[in-house]
Amino acid sequence: MKPQIYILLILFSNLCFSQNVENTFLSREVSITKWIDGTLLVPKQNETNKLAIIIAGSGPTDRNGNQNFLKNNSLKKLAEGLTYNGIATFRYDKRIVKQIRQGNVDNNIKFDDFINDASDVITHFKTSNQFSEIYVIGHSQGSLVGMIASQDKVNGFVSLAGAGQNIGDVIIEQVNNTAPMFKEDTEKVVSILKAGKTTNDYPVALSSMFSKDIQPFMISWMAYNPTEIIEALDCPVLVVNGTKDLQVSVKEAELLKQANDNSNLVIIEKMNHVLFEIEGDDLENSKSYNESFREISPTLIENITNFIKS
Repeated sequence: MKPQIYILLILFSNLCFSQNVENTFLSREVSITKWIDGTLLVPKQNETNKLAIIIAGSGPTDRNGNQNFLKNNSLKKLAEGLTYNGIATFRYDKRIVKQIRQGNVDNNIKFDDFINDASDVITHFKTSNQFSEIYVIGHSQGSLVGMIASQDKVNGFVSLAGAGQNIGDVIIEQVNNTAPMFKEDTEKVVSILKAGKTTNDYPVALSSMFSKDIQPFMISWMAYNPTEIIEALDCPVLVVNGTKDLQVSVKEAELLKQANDNSNLVIIEKMNHVLFEIEGDDLENSKSYNESFREISPTLIENITNFIKS
């Protein structure tokens, strides 16, 4: 077979698979508030009473899991995989995404704004009576956002690559691993921010994390300890992490598991932070953040599906 024909057959088969998957669900745009728009996917063939709300991680992340220069469609693939398995999904753009598109960025945005947005989404679908069971899947920063918003409101919660430590302690650990000469300075700044105060006393090298305009947001984020929040969750909990996650270690997932007796822990071999299974080294891992052609971990879809349907 000629190479050109072989390549065309591969592309055609991939296109057919994509179309077959998309033909299994209905897609609808839903506006929750003036800042929150998202996509609702509902299975076509089988009616479902189960909805999974997917909350994105840090930064200006859209409903598909993408940022300006990083397109991997990880959250879109997660949503489609679950809906293909008979679970309705709703994923939404973070409010900062819409603000950027409209050229109206709120420089006073706080971590609590993300919590309020997630709570509004949960309330919207609880009062719509379209689904009798609501589940929340929080990815990365969205894990903490989701577990706070889910208190006494949902049928189950999934922490996906979420930190177990306070974000201040995570930052200290990351700095110690990458630039240990700044560890002492970082500890001092984090201590001040945890006390609810701002400071000008930080090295220029750390300005991307601690610049004066970022500090109010960091203060609001550091006010929450994930282990304390997840301990109070009175619903089934699934904690998931991957062994090739460059941003959130397996240790963080273990901390969350230990804090909640009603939780299950799943560690997925070779899965990275954007939910792809990586065979190679850290370079391949990093490049995958901008490789939308990759398949999301089938093991992840299977475990979340089983959790929600059990």
